[in-house]
Amino acid sequence: MAENLTLFELNRQIKDTLAEALPGTVWVVAEISELKENRAGHCYLELVEKDDASDEIIARARATIWSYTYRMLKPYFETTTGRSFSDGLKILISTTVEFHEAYGMSLNVKDINPIYTIGDLSLKRKEILDRLHNEGVFDMNRELPLPLVPQNIAVISSATAAGYQDFVEQLEANPYGFKFYHKLFEAFMQGNEAVPSIIAALERIFEYEDFFDAVVIIRGGGAQADLSCFDDYDLAYFITQFPLPVITGIGHEKDETIVDLVAHTKMKTPTAVAEFLVAGLLRFSEHILGLQNSISQYAKDILTHEKLFIEKIASGVNVAGKLFLASKNRQLINSLYEIKSAIEGYTSQKTRQLDEIESSIRFASRSFITECGQKLSSGIQDLKYGARHQVQKGNHLLENIGFKLKNDVQNLVLKRGNKLTFWEKQIQLLDPEKTLKRGYTLTLKDGEIIKSKKSLKKGDLVETRFSDGKVESKIEKL
Repeated sequence: MAENLTLFELNRQIKDTLAEALPGTVWVVAEISELKENRAGHCYLELVEKDDASDEIIARARATIWSYTYRMLKPYFETTTGRSFSDGLKILISTTVEFHEAYGMSLNVKDINPIYTIGDLSLKRKEILDRLHNEGVFDMNRELPLPLVPQNIAVISSATAAGYQDFVEQLEANPYGFKFYHKLFEAFMQGNEAVPSIIAALERIFEYEDFFDAVVIIRGGGAQADLSCFDDYDLAYFITQFPLPVITGIGHEKDETIVDLVAHTKMKTPTAVAEFLVAGLLRFSEHILGLQNSISQYAKDILTHEKLFIEKIASGVNVAGKLFLASKNRQLINSLYEIKSAIEGYTSQKTRQLDEIESSIRFASRSFITECGQKLSSGIQDLKYGARHQVQKGNHLLENIGFKLKNDVQNLVLKRGNKLTFWEKQIQLLDPEKTLKRGYTLTLKDGEIIKSKKSLKKGDLVETRFSDGKVESKIEKL
């Protein structure tokens, strides 16, 4: 019958067997699933290996990096890889296999090869980029239209970050007096909590989607190792699906994270993001001022042209009226002359006839003469009535023509006056004072509008105009 072993004796045999089988160091590839540092400076790792197909853990082991080794390996790893030494990384480490009777097996880390991790990170980065491209979402946020005047900005950052303070100062102290509304949605910007924290901030912003024009993700400068959270697939995918344009200013000029690549607009620093927003408003303001000047000049040209046209018409109507009246007056005079000539001829004729009759019936009876005299008087009355009727008819015709001409001229002048009133109201709508009442301001120096901070220097006096007044300021700092 075999000798019974105590647990301690069994573990001692296992320890001795491992020491004989693995007497030196062994290079091991594993993924850090958990990392802890204690106050003494020791680092405790839980290492795992996952199946490539199912992503299930197929092996697990504990590892320790003692403080005197950890103080050298950690900065060496982070400087070389540009990533913080944290869980989730795949590493190649040189270890000794140790087995303790009471605590079981563990690995004692002696060295680390950062080149292996760099290759693994590059491979993961490429896999994430390829996955976003294959899913057809890589350019989705970039395809969103950025509002012409983005003034309501949702900001994702740490409240204490220097980059956030720079962003706010640059935005609020812009030299043009532009007004922005910005709301901070605080989040961790590095470490293990960064990705879920930023996604949670985006979800809060989504509740106010209709209010905000764009989202800004900013952080100040720092070690390159702190950028690993911005190469995360879940965060990048969430940004591609977000309904608002996302602008990044992560604070590194040389490095482009995956979040930078999928965002609508990538700027180098938080200050550059603020300058980008201010520049957009400046371009819009200059465009509006240009349109205002163009419309004002166009309106003036139209008014001048219409005024000359009305004066020309009025002059033409005046001349035509005079010519028409003169023509009708000549016609009336001719008619009166013809009537007068006809009356004189008729009278002369009848007088001659009367003279002849008087000669022929000089000796006729008095009654016959009286009857003839009455007939003659009646004929003269009829002739006078016919002449008077013709004159009244001519006067009435002339009055009708004059009244129609007067109404036509008045209607034309009224129509042109209404058109002038319409253009005057259009010009009033573009009045700069009304533009100021909508929240815009104008900053002037020596009576000229300031379009660039290059035209200013320290000590200059500037005037800022509002809808209800103006203030004067002195430039202390540019």
